[in-house]
Amino acid sequence: MSLIEHLLELRSRLFKATLAIAIGMVIGFVISQQVYDILERPYCSLDLAEWDGTCPGLQQLDALAAFMLRLKLALWVGLILAAPIWFYQLWAFIAPGLHRHERKWAYIFASIAVPLFVAGAVLAYVVIERGLRFLMTQGIRGLDIQLEVTGYISFITTVMLVFAVGFELPLLILMLNFAGIVSAKKLLSWWRVAVFACFVFASFATPDPGPFGMLLLATILSAMYFMAVGVAFLNDRRKAKRQDPLDDLADDEISAIAEELEPVTAGESIDADIEADLEAEPRGRAGGAGGSDHGSGPSRRRYDDLI
Repeated sequence: MSLIEHLLELRSRLFKATLAIAIGMVIGFVISQQVYDILERPYCSLDLAEWDGTCPGLQQLDALAAFMLRLKLALWVGLILAAPIWFYQLWAFIAPGLHRHERKWAYIFASIAVPLFVAGAVLAYVVIERGLRFLMTQGIRGLDIQLEVTGYISFITTVMLVFAVGFELPLLILMLNFAGIVSAKKLLSWWRVAVFACFVFASFATPDPGPFGMLLLATILSAMYFMAVGVAFLNDRRKAKRQDPLDDLADDEISAIAEELEPVTAGESIDADIEADLEAEPRGRAGGAGGSDHGSGPSRRRYDDLI
């Protein structure tokens, strides 16, 4: 395909993906109130003493805050609902440039990435409630506690997104291994650094400064790292069985020859046959002069036919 054809293909794919997201946004705009109620539930479940048993709700400090929040929720819902369509359009644009085995692994990684992303978002939703309780009860006392709606929803969605992206890190490690960039032994030798990085990431990602949220996220990420290393070992073993021993050699390196060479002997001489044919040729001519060119003697042969 030419450059113009690629650009036209890209425009077509983007148009279809945008149309799917727009339709998803319409559906999200309709159900945005139900989505908001789900996101508000961790806040109302705090049941602080200052509330006297009733949730005061979130504050709206701007005239456009509620409408813009509904549009924002509709966009999030539209992206989620239209994910199969816009992901397929992206894949349909990239797939023709990949080999068959690369497409197979891409399908597998994509099918794993979606459940991991959802699992990370669900875990964040569970952790947020405990984090909010700690943040709301360990601050300065005597304040009228009531959060602003835009900041609260942004806080919830950001934490869920960070958790979801964190759950994709083991998949990224597997992609590096399957691409041949890093081996399983090297990944296992980095386990101390990996576990430390998981705890550092969890300490920044969790809203709860207490140990519960951080330990939960760090433990899950560490376990997923070791699971990824185990899969990498299986992949390295599979590739070792199918690997050509000459693949590890450099372009200017001589390969070792393991086979035993058979000695080369001289072939049989054909000089005697050539002399016999040359002596028989005059007799053949003499026999042909008496009558027919197709006598019973040997046929005429050129010298180069005998070589």
